[in-house]
Amino acid sequence: MSDPRLSPLATDSDEVDVKKDVDHIEKSIELADPRTAALQAEADWIRSLTPEEFDQHQKKLLRKIDIRLLPTLFILLILNYLDRNALASARVQGIEKDLGMKGNDFNIAISILFAGYILGQVPSNLILSRVRPSIYLSGFVALWGAVSACTAAADNFTHLVVIRFFLGVTESPYFPGAIFLLSAWYTKKELALYTGSLLSGAFSGLISAGVQGGMDGLAGIASWRWLFILEGAITVAAAIAAAFILPDYPATTKWLNDKEKAIAIYRLEKDTGVKDDDTMTLFQSFKTAVVDYKLWLLAMIIVTKTTAGAVTQFIPTVVNTFGMNKVTTLLLTAPPYLVAAVLALAISWSSDRRPERCYHLLAPIVFGMVGFIIAATTKATAPRYFSLFLMVGGLFGSYNVALAWISSTFPRPRAKRAAAYATINSLGNIAQIWSPYLYDSSFGPSYTIAFVTNTIMSAVAVLFCLILRWCLARENRKMEREEAEQTEMAQEGASARIRYVL
Repeated sequence: MSDPRLSPLATDSDEVDVKKDVDHIEKSIELADPRTAALQAEADWIRSLTPEEFDQHQKKLLRKIDIRLLPTLFILLILNYLDRNALASARVQGIEKDLGMKGNDFNIAISILFAGYILGQVPSNLILSRVRPSIYLSGFVALWGAVSACTAAADNFTHLVVIRFFLGVTESPYFPGAIFLLSAWYTKKELALYTGSLLSGAFSGLISAGVQGGMDGLAGIASWRWLFILEGAITVAAAIAAAFILPDYPATTKWLNDKEKAIAIYRLEKDTGVKDDDTMTLFQSFKTAVVDYKLWLLAMIIVTKTTAGAVTQFIPTVVNTFGMNKVTTLLLTAPPYLVAAVLALAISWSSDRRPERCYHLLAPIVFGMVGFIIAATTKATAPRYFSLFLMVGGLFGSYNVALAWISSTFPRPRAKRAAAYATINSLGNIAQIWSPYLYDSSFGPSYTIAFVTNTIMSAVAVLFCLILRWCLARENRKMEREEAEQTEMAQEGASARIRYVL
């Protein structure tokens, strides 16, 4: 049986006519940027393909894109979260004592990053829709790696806060930009398999444990300083390589030939029924996104999930309450992320295969709620550690599905999709500014207030998942009624509108 993602021409009927649909790409190429004019000649070639031939060419294209795009973004995403979350591990390694931090200083250092992170996302994604992603994203990856490495030079709390703010600014383009770039190449049914952030949590604990055990005091430098130096240097090196590996957009990627470009454009337009252009101004694209009520429902889901998910910034702190030594504490932070990564793959695969989003998103959140309830009601080591698996697996095992739901709800045009991604992600990360204060050291070792708040936020996220599903189902029914009323026009060649994924 062929891979479902390799058949964008498939409809409810077994019979598909490429020739009938090729006008879609032909028309869009005529209206596109002059750089894509050379693709006009390939419309006739696509018209001549049988469905089987099209699938063969598409399979070859996807292999070429997969091998360059997915591993590169995957590695960079791991580094993104490693550099961002290194401070949580550094706390166990003694950064607070070395920098004279006290009271809420650590919480401030966590939250200030997201102030810079939020400010940069929307303008960055709007710019990204008009520049070369391979250079733009790689450039910012190198910048944040350099800024992260500068943390090793911090001598006091003020230095740390300034560095963390600019780390947030330089990191802000990557995550929404990476998701946006994926949506420029993959269809709605292909976007949920993305688990790098979870593996980064596992690697963070393992790397930190290795540095703590083998490099603490080396050359007179504390282990937490080595942690930032090593992770920052690796990030800069990866960014340089990524600039030569990442693709740009389907019509402008230099290492694709014209036939491959035409196939890439066509399969996405067939999937969404809309041309992926950038004819809107920056203000128009932002306005079009924010006046869409679906953006705010998705934002509420992400805000509440992110509030509850902020526990990941403090998992080393929670595990530290178990009374183990530093290396053991850091090692124990890895297993919950590894299990969550496996769950994310399984949940994403199931969500893509059906395709279905709502229940694949809310069901894991319910398990996360159970984890928060366990953590709020006991301080015993075994059940608390088990609760971490439920928290991380529940809140982040389904995060890929949330991102895929955004993409399928705002498929095209390119500028609106970019604005939607950045706006939702920015609003979601507002929670990261205030949620660290739920984990003030004065609330330890129970952190009951944090876990009760997370339980409530998870319940609200479930509620908004159901509301969004109901709204999208209503939109689908409305499209069905309108098409039923225009049956005669449809018979004359009007194309069916693409339905929302529920």
